[in-house]
Amino acid sequence: MTEPDDNATELSPRRRRLMYRAHHRGTKETDLMVGGFVAKHIASFSEAELDELEAVLELLDVDLADWLSGRRPIPAEVATPMLARMAEECSRPGAGVPEAARRA
Repeated sequence: MTEPDDNATELSPRRRRLMYRAHHRGTKETDLMVGGFVAKHIASFSEAELDELEAVLELLDVDLADWLSGRRPIPAEVATPMLARMAEECSRPGAGVPEAARRA
């Protein structure tokens, strides 16, 4: 699983809570995709982006995994800039694969 980076202790309580939620989704596939994305960007998100991230984290794992992997299109009723950004990044080869596993 992608672990939060060493700067996690320097994050605000809200950002640390979101980081935890992103890495503890319930399914390993979603933990890796969502957690990896959040770990990479959490420190730079604006307050509005954090609000969007919170909304994404309320979505079901099975749906997120399908949308982020491209198995199903993101429905218009849940499409947000944050979810589109996550899907675009997760569609890249190696997305969600922990750094240590890439070196192996």
